[in-house]
Amino acid sequence: MVTRREWLRVALGGAAVAVATGSVPALAEDAPATPITVYKSPSCGCCGKWVEHLKANGFAPAVRDMEDLSEVKATFGVPKALQSCHTATVGRYVVEGHVPADLIHRMLREKAKFAGLAVPGMVTGSPGMEGGRAEPYDVVAFDRSGHTSVYAHR
Repeated sequence: MVTRREWLRVALGGAAVAVATGSVPALAEDAPATPITVYKSPSCGCCGKWVEHLKANGFAPAVRDMEDLSEVKATFGVPKALQSCHTATVGRYVVEGHVPADLIHRMLREKAKFAGLAVPGMVTGSPGMEGGRAEPYDVVAFDRSGHTSVYAHR
C-alpha cells in the first residue's frame, strides 16, 4: 500500500511540493476501518487468525467471545449447511466462517441484495486456516429464506 506522501513524491517526480489533501486520490489506508462484530469461541485459534486477517485488511473487529454460538447463528439466519466456527456482522450483512476480507469489502461496495456470505466448514487455505496444502473452496451468498449461490471461488 502506498502512503499519500509516497504517492505525491512519485507523482511529482520526487519534488517537495505542498498540495491540498483534497486533490490527492483517496488511498485505502486513508479510509477509516470498517466496523465488524465477530462472535467466536474464546479458545479457537483459527478464529483469532481470521480476526487478524480482518484487521490487516481495513476492518475494525469488535470481538465477542462466546462458548455457544448456536443462538447467534439462529438469530442471524445462517443456514445449517453453511455454518462454520465463527459468525460476524458488518452493516446489515452476516459473514459466516473464513470469508476473505476482499470479498466482504466487495459485498459492501456492491450493496448486495443477499443476507450474507459464508465459507462453510473449515477449509485449509482460507483466511485464518493457512498452513498445509490449500484447498479450493466456494464463498457462498445466502438470503433470509435459505437460498444460496456461489459468490466467488477461491
